[in-house]
Amino acid sequence: MKKTLLHEATARPAVRHDKKRGGVKQVVNRQLLLVLGLASLSLGLLAGTPSAEEILSRVRLQQAQQQLDLQGQLRTDGTIIPFRITQTGPVIRYTFANPPEVIQLKLGENGSRLDLVHENSVSKFSASRLDDRISGTAVTYGDLALKFLYWPNAEVLGADTLRSRNCWKLRLYPPDKSAPYAAVLLWVDKESGAIMRMESYDQKGVLTKRFEVVSAQKIEGRWFLKQMRVEEMQPGTGKVQSRTYLEIKKPG
Repeated sequence: MKKTLLHEATARPAVRHDKKRGGVKQVVNRQLLLVLGLASLSLGLLAGTPSAEEILSRVRLQQAQQQLDLQGQLRTDGTIIPFRITQTGPVIRYTFANPPEVIQLKLGENGSRLDLVHENSVSKFSASRLDDRISGTAVTYGDLALKFLYWPNAEVLGADTLRSRNCWKLRLYPPDKSAPYAAVLLWVDKESGAIMRMESYDQKGVLTKRFEVVSAQKIEGRWFLKQMRVEEMQPGTGKVQSRTYLEIKKPG
Protein backbone atom coordinates (compact mmCIF):
# COMPACT_ATOMS: atom_id res chain seq x y z
CA MET A 1 0.00 0.00 0.00
CA LYS A 2 2.80 2.42 0.93
CA LYS A 3 4.61 1.49 -2.27
CA THR A 4 1.50 2.23 -4.32
CA LEU A 5 1.08 5.66 -2.71
CA LEU A 6 4.73 6.41 -3.30
CA HIS A 7 4.42 5.48 -6.98
CA GLU A 8 1.29 7.58 -7.31
CA ALA A 9 3.03 10.57 -5.73
CA THR A 10 5.98 10.33 -8.08
CA ALA A 11 3.75 9.68 -11.02
CA ARG A 12 1.59 12.75 -10.47
CA PRO A 13 2.50 15.77 -12.61
CA ALA A 14 4.13 18.69 -10.82
CA VAL A 15 1.69 21.21 -9.47
CA ARG A 16 1.81 24.44 -11.49
CA HIS A 17 2.21 27.44 -9.18
CA ASP A 18 0.24 30.55 -9.82
CA LYS A 19 2.51 33.17 -11.49
CA LYS A 20 0.93 36.04 -9.57
CA ARG A 21 1.56 34.34 -6.25
CA GLY A 22 5.15 33.63 -7.22
CA GLY A 23 5.67 37.27 -8.16
CA VAL A 24 4.35 38.47 -4.81
CA LYS A 25 6.68 36.06 -3.05
CA GLN A 26 9.67 37.41 -4.97
CA VAL A 27 8.75 40.99 -4.05
CA VAL A 28 8.43 40.03 -0.38
CA ASN A 29 11.80 38.30 -0.51
CA ARG A 30 13.42 41.36 -2.08
CA GLN A 31 11.92 43.63 0.58
CA LEU A 32 13.13 41.30 3.31
CA LEU A 33 16.64 41.32 1.86
CA LEU A 34 16.54 45.12 1.66
CA VAL A 35 15.48 45.41 5.31
CA LEU A 36 18.18 42.97 6.39
CA GLY A 37 20.73 44.86 4.34
CA LEU A 38 19.80 48.20 5.90
CA ALA A 39 19.89 46.64 9.35
CA SER A 40 23.38 45.28 8.68
CA LEU A 41 24.51 48.69 7.45
CA SER A 42 23.13 50.39 10.55
CA LEU A 43 24.89 47.89 12.80
CA GLY A 44 28.10 48.51 10.89
CA LEU A 45 27.81 52.26 11.40
CA LEU A 46 27.08 51.81 15.08
CA ALA A 47 30.06 49.49 15.40
CA GLY A 48 32.24 52.26 13.96
CA THR A 49 31.13 54.76 16.60
CA PRO A 50 33.06 54.48 19.87
CA SER A 51 31.26 54.84 23.17
CA ALA A 52 31.46 58.05 25.18
CA GLU A 53 33.67 56.34 27.75
CA GLU A 54 36.05 55.14 25.03
CA ILE A 55 36.35 58.67 23.64
CA LEU A 56 36.87 60.24 27.07
CA SER A 57 39.41 57.57 27.97
CA ARG A 58 41.37 58.48 24.86
CA VAL A 59 41.19 62.18 25.72
CA ARG A 60 42.53 61.49 29.21
CA LEU A 61 45.31 59.36 27.78
CA GLN A 62 46.22 62.07 25.27
CA GLN A 63 46.25 64.69 28.01
CA ALA A 64 48.43 62.57 30.31
CA GLN A 65 51.13 61.53 27.83
CA GLN A 66 52.72 64.87 27.02
CA GLN A 67 56.18 66.05 28.02
CA LEU A 68 56.62 69.82 27.82
CA ASP A 69 58.14 72.96 29.28
CA LEU A 70 56.66 76.05 27.62
CA GLN A 71 55.88 79.69 28.27
CA GLY A 72 52.33 80.96 27.92
CA GLN A 73 50.04 83.83 28.75
CA LEU A 74 46.45 84.71 29.54
CA ARG A 75 45.39 87.84 27.67
CA THR A 76 42.24 89.82 28.35
CA ASP A 77 41.28 93.48 27.76
CA GLY A 78 44.89 94.50 27.19
CA THR A 79 46.09 92.77 30.35
CA ILE A 80 48.66 89.99 29.98
CA ILE A 81 49.26 87.37 32.68
CA PRO A 82 52.38 85.32 31.82
CA PHE A 83 52.82 81.78 33.10
CA ARG A 84 54.99 78.74 32.62
CA ILE A 85 53.51 75.33 31.93
CA THR A 86 55.49 72.15 32.55
CA GLN A 87 54.28 68.60 32.20
CA THR A 88 55.74 65.21 32.93
CA GLY A 89 53.18 62.58 32.00
CA PRO A 90 50.05 62.98 34.14
CA VAL A 91 51.47 65.84 36.25
CA ILE A 92 50.99 69.39 34.92
CA ARG A 93 52.21 72.54 36.65
CA TYR A 94 51.15 76.13 36.01
CA THR A 95 53.57 78.68 37.46
CA PHE A 96 52.32 82.26 37.74
CA ALA A 97 54.61 85.17 38.62
CA ASN A 98 52.14 87.86 39.70
CA PRO A 99 50.98 86.93 42.22
CA PRO A 100 53.51 84.11 42.66
CA GLU A 101 51.62 80.84 42.65
CA VAL A 102 52.19 77.29 41.43
CA ILE A 103 49.15 75.14 40.63
CA GLN A 104 49.60 71.43 40.04
CA LEU A 105 47.13 69.19 38.22
CA LYS A 106 47.46 65.43 38.48
CA LEU A 107 45.44 63.31 36.06
CA GLY A 108 44.59 59.92 37.53
CA GLU A 109 42.70 56.91 36.23
CA ASN A 110 39.49 57.76 38.08
CA GLY A 111 39.77 61.49 38.66
CA SER A 112 41.95 64.59 38.68
CA ARG A 113 43.46 66.40 41.65
CA LEU A 114 44.34 70.09 41.86
CA ASP A 115 47.07 71.06 44.33
CA LEU A 116 48.81 74.19 45.51
CA VAL A 117 52.60 73.79 45.43
CA HIS A 118 54.57 75.34 48.29
CA GLU A 119 58.32 75.63 48.67
CA ASN A 120 58.73 72.27 50.39
CA SER A 121 55.28 70.71 50.21
CA VAL A 122 52.08 70.25 48.25
CA SER A 123 48.56 70.75 49.61
CA LYS A 124 45.15 70.11 48.11
CA PHE A 125 43.69 73.17 46.44
CA SER A 126 40.83 74.64 48.46
CA ALA A 127 37.40 73.81 47.04
CA SER A 128 36.22 77.28 48.05
CA ARG A 129 38.65 78.82 45.54
CA LEU A 130 37.80 76.68 42.50
CA ASP A 131 35.39 79.30 41.14
CA ASP A 132 37.88 82.14 41.64
CA ARG A 133 39.14 83.80 38.46
CA ILE A 134 42.83 83.61 37.66
CA SER A 135 44.06 87.22 37.84
CA GLY A 136 40.65 88.56 36.81
CA THR A 137 40.42 86.54 33.58
CA ALA A 138 37.53 84.36 32.38
CA VAL A 139 39.54 81.28 33.37
CA THR A 140 38.94 79.88 36.86
CA TYR A 141 41.09 77.51 38.88
CA GLY A 142 38.32 74.94 38.54
CA ASP A 143 38.67 75.12 34.75
CA LEU A 144 42.23 73.83 35.07
CA ALA A 145 41.05 70.69 36.88
CA LEU A 146 39.31 69.11 33.83
CA LYS A 147 36.85 67.34 36.15
CA PHE A 148 34.31 66.83 33.35
CA LEU A 149 36.62 64.29 31.68
CA TYR A 150 35.69 61.87 34.48
CA TRP A 151 31.94 62.38 34.58
CA PRO A 152 30.23 58.98 34.25
CA ASN A 153 27.06 60.28 32.58
CA ALA A 154 28.01 60.92 28.97
CA GLU A 155 26.61 60.23 25.52
CA VAL A 156 27.86 60.52 21.95
CA LEU A 157 25.67 62.90 19.95
CA GLY A 158 27.35 62.06 16.66
CA ALA A 159 30.05 63.36 14.34
CA ASP A 160 30.70 67.03 13.60
CA THR A 161 33.23 69.20 11.79
CA LEU A 162 35.01 72.02 13.61
CA ARG A 163 37.64 74.19 11.91
CA SER A 164 37.98 71.55 9.16
CA ARG A 165 38.66 68.83 11.76
CA ASN A 166 36.48 65.73 12.07
CA CYS A 167 35.23 65.51 15.64
CA TRP A 168 33.05 63.46 17.94
CA LYS A 169 30.45 65.55 19.75
CA LEU A 170 29.54 64.47 23.29
CA ARG A 171 27.13 65.62 25.98
CA LEU A 172 28.22 65.14 29.60
CA TYR A 173 26.35 65.50 32.88
CA PRO A 174 27.93 65.92 36.33
CA PRO A 175 27.39 63.15 38.91
CA ASP A 176 26.01 65.66 41.45
CA LYS A 177 25.01 69.30 41.85
CA SER A 178 28.37 70.40 43.24
CA ALA A 179 29.68 71.01 39.71
CA PRO A 180 29.71 74.64 38.50
CA TYR A 181 27.55 73.74 35.50
CA ALA A 182 24.66 71.40 34.72
CA ALA A 183 25.92 70.01 31.41
CA VAL A 184 28.87 70.15 29.04
CA LEU A 185 29.13 69.76 25.28
CA LEU A 186 32.50 68.49 24.11
CA TRP A 187 34.07 68.29 20.65
CA VAL A 188 36.94 65.79 20.43
CA ASP A 189 39.23 65.47 17.42
CA LYS A 190 38.75 61.98 15.97
CA GLU A 191 42.37 61.61 14.89
CA SER A 192 44.31 62.98 17.86
CA GLY A 193 41.85 62.80 20.77
CA ALA A 194 42.44 66.50 21.50
CA ILE A 195 39.67 68.70 22.88
CA MET A 196 38.67 71.22 20.21
CA ARG A 197 35.77 72.92 21.98
CA MET A 198 34.02 72.78 25.33
CA GLU A 199 30.74 74.50 26.20
CA SER A 200 29.18 74.62 29.66
CA TYR A 201 25.45 75.13 30.34
CA ASP A 202 23.36 76.06 33.36
CA GLN A 203 20.26 74.32 34.73
CA LYS A 204 18.05 76.08 32.17
CA GLY A 205 20.21 74.94 29.27
CA VAL A 206 21.69 78.41 28.69
CA LEU A 207 25.31 78.62 27.54
CA THR A 208 27.59 79.99 30.29
CA LYS A 209 31.14 79.52 28.98
CA ARG A 210 32.92 78.36 25.83
CA PHE A 211 36.50 77.17 25.34
CA GLU A 212 37.62 76.77 21.73
CA VAL A 213 40.96 76.01 20.08
CA VAL A 214 41.67 78.76 17.56
CA SER A 215 45.06 77.57 16.31
CA ALA A 216 47.77 74.97 16.85
CA GLN A 217 51.52 74.89 16.24
CA LYS A 218 54.20 72.30 15.67
CA ILE A 219 56.98 72.19 18.25
CA GLU A 220 59.79 69.66 17.81
CA GLY A 221 57.67 67.64 15.41
CA ARG A 222 54.59 67.51 17.65
CA TRP A 223 51.38 69.52 17.60
CA PHE A 224 50.61 71.80 20.54
CA LEU A 225 48.01 74.39 21.34
CA LYS A 226 48.87 77.86 20.07
CA GLN A 227 45.76 79.84 21.00
CA MET A 228 42.53 79.05 22.80
CA ARG A 229 39.65 81.51 23.15
CA VAL A 230 37.63 81.51 26.36
CA GLU A 231 34.26 83.27 26.22
CA GLU A 232 32.21 83.98 29.31
CA MET A 233 28.49 84.66 28.81
CA GLN A 234 26.12 87.05 30.52
CA PRO A 235 24.05 85.09 33.06
CA GLY A 236 20.81 83.82 31.57
CA THR A 237 21.35 85.31 28.10
CA GLY A 238 24.07 83.26 26.41
CA LYS A 239 25.62 86.50 25.06
CA VAL A 240 29.38 87.04 25.30
CA GLN A 241 30.37 89.45 28.07
CA SER A 242 34.14 88.82 28.18
CA ARG A 243 36.90 87.08 26.24
CA THR A 244 40.22 85.72 27.41
CA TYR A 245 42.89 84.19 25.20
CA LEU A 246 45.17 81.43 26.42
CA GLU A 247 48.30 81.47 24.28
CA ILE A 248 51.34 79.19 24.22
CA LYS A 249 54.60 80.60 22.88
CA LYS A 250 56.91 78.68 20.59
CA PRO A 251 60.43 78.37 22.10
CA GLY A 252 63.12 80.53 20.53
